[in-house]
Amino acid sequence: MDLNRIIQMVVNQLLRRAVNGGVDAAMSQFSRRTGPATDADAAQARAAQQAAKRARQAAKLARKL
Repeated sequence: MDLNRIIQMVVNQLLRRAVNGGVDAAMSQFSRRTGPATDADAAQARAAQQAAKRARQAAKLARKL
């Protein structure tokens, strides 16, 4: 493997992490700004957050395997 490909792989990995972090930050800021209107909406939002957390954990485990 030549040096260009190694550098490109590292740059792609850093760029991917930066974009994912930016998207996560923007989505959490947006969801904080438009809070749920009722208690049922709040419960559904909490359930969605827990589901997203479990999905992130599953993805993390899948990458480790």
